[in-house]
Amino acid sequence: MKTLTKEMQAAITPPMALELLKEGNKRFVNNLKVNRNLLQQANETSDGQHPFAVILSCIDSRTSAELIFDQGLGDIFSVRIAGNIVNEDILGSMEFGCKVAGAKIIVVLGHSKCGAVKGACDHVEMGHLTTLLTKIRPAVEDENTTSENRHSNNPEFVEKVAAINVKRTVRAIMERSPILAELIKSGQIGIVGGMHEISSGRVHFFPDTLVLNSAVAEAMEKA
Repeated sequence: MKTLTKEMQAAITPPMALELLKEGNKRFVNNLKVNRNLLQQANETSDGQHPFAVILSCIDSRTSAELIFDQGLGDIFSVRIAGNIVNEDILGSMEFGCKVAGAKIIVVLGHSKCGAVKGACDHVEMGHLTTLLTKIRPAVEDENTTSENRHSNNPEFVEKVAAINVKRTVRAIMERSPILAELIKSGQIGIVGGMHEISSGRVHFFPDTLVLNSAVAEAMEKA
C-alpha cells in the first residue's frame, strides 16, 4: 500500500474516501489486512502528512480507527475521546484536518457496549467524568421508545442511546463549526456517522447522517 501524497489526497473525493474506509473495514473483518511497511511509511511522511479522513471515535481500547479501517501511517486523523463527543478543541482539530491538511471526510464513530454511554444512562458522577457525561445525557433524554429499565443493564436501551449520540454529534459538528459546515455544503468534504460492533468488528454507517453534497447539507439545515 502506497503512502498518501498530496497529489493522491487531492484526487480522492468524499465518496471515494468513504469507500476506502468501507473496503478497509471489510479487510479487517475478514482478517485480510494490507501488508504495509510501517517503518517506510514513517520515513515517507516525516516531511508532511496528507490523510484522507478525520475519524472521531471513543477511547475504548477495542476501537482503534487505524485497525478497524485497516489504514496505515499518514492515512487518517484519529480523534479519540470517551463517548465520541465533540467540544471546541475537537472542532478545532477537525477544522485543521479538513481545511488546512485536506482530509475529505469526517466520520463520527460510536461503538457497541460503550462504557461512557452506560455511565450517562446511569447518571454516573465522578470527578471530571461528570462534565463529560453531561454531553451524552441529551442522547439519553432523546431516546423515547423505552419507558422502563432506562439504565446500563438494558443492552437494547444502551445501543439506542449510543446511536442517537452519534447522530447528535454529526449534527453538532455542522451546527457549531462554520468552517466545516461550509466545506460540507460546498461538497469539498463529506460527513457520516456510524457504529462499530465490538464482537464482529463490523462498522455500520447511518444513511440518514451521510452528507456528500450540497443539496443534502441544505436539506439538513432546514430540518
